Amino acid sequence: MVLTRLKAKSERKLAKQICKVVLDHFEKQYSKELGDAWNTVSHPLSSPKVGVYPSSILALLVADMFSFRDILTSPSCWQHAILFNRFNYPFELEKDLHLKGYHTLFRESLPYYPKSMKCYLSSIPSRMPSERHQIGNLKKYYLLNAASLLPVLALELRDGEKVLDLCAAPGGKSVALLQCAYPGYLHCNEYDSLRLRWLRQTLESFIPQPLVNVIKVSELDGREMGDAQPEKFDKVLVDAPCSNDRSWLFSSDSQKAACRISQRRNLPVLQIELISMKSSLKGIVMTGKRSQSIVHCTLIEDSDLS
Repeated sequence: MVLTRLKAKSERKLAKQICKVVLDHFEKQYSKELGDAWNTVSHPLSSPKVGVYPSSILALLVADMFSFRDILTSPSCWQHAILFNRFNYPFELEKDLHLKGYHTLFRESLPYYPKSMKCYLSSIPSRMPSERHQIGNLKKYYLLNAASLLPVLALELRDGEKVLDLCAAPGGKSVALLQCAYPGYLHCNEYDSLRLRWLRQTLESFIPQPLVNVIKVSELDGREMGDAQPEKFDKVLVDAPCSNDRSWLFSSDSQKAACRISQRRNLPVLQIELISMKSSLKGIVMTGKRSQSIVHCTLIEDSDLS
C-alpha cells in the first residue's frame, strides 16, 4: 500500500548524528528547567512543572512511553502531522491512513475548522517522507508539527481577505492558510535569502497557477513592514524566529551550532520588534484581526517576552 511504502522509505533516513556541543548544552539547560522529567519516563500532565515544558516537545510526548530527552534525541519518536493539499487531494493515501488508525485533528474541539482543511495524525510516533519538489507537479501533503496549525486557525481566515504571513519560510503556514480559504491577497515575506528560496519552492509545490496571481513573495525586514504598507491587511500571521532544538541538535556544523546557542538570548528582542506597532500591528486595518505565533522552546525566551 501507499502508506507502507512511504514509511519504509522514511525509516531508512532516520539515522542522524547528534552534535555533542548542542547536546551538552541541552543536558545542562533542560536538567535545570525540567528537573527529573528530563530523563524520567512519565505522563507529562501529571507533573507540577507542566507549565514550563517546551511546547514543541510536549506536543510530541506519548504518555508513559518516552522521556523528554528521548523525544528530543530520537528521530524515531518524533510525531508529524500530515496536512493534505486540497489542490491535489491524495484520496488513495487517505484510505491507507484510515486503515492504519490515523485520525483527523481538531475538528471537534475548535470553533473554527474549515471543511477544506484535512490534517491527519497517528496515535503513535510516525514519520512519512516529504515529497520531492518537481516543477509542474503539485505535492499531495505537507509534514508539520500539528501545533503549527493553531495560529493559522486562530486567524479564522475568510474568502477574499488580505493576509500577511510576516515570517513565512519555509512556507507551511502559508500553505495551511490556503487550505482554509481563498484570500483576496496573500503576502508571504521572508528576510533570510536562503529561507526565501525554500519558501518559493514550497509555494510552487503546493499552489495551482490560478492562485499564484493573488500571492506576493517579498524579502523585506519584517520590523519595517508596517511603515512600508500601513493598514493594508485584514489579518497578519507572525511566526517570529525562535530556537529550534531538533534542528540544532542534529547540526552537522558544531561551530555554527555553538554560535546559534550563543545568539539564543537575542531572539526575544527580535520577536518583540516583529510584533510591535511599527511592524505587524501597523500593517492591519483598524477593523482587522491579528494572530501571533511565537514558538518558544526555552524558559529564556518565555521569561524575556513576559
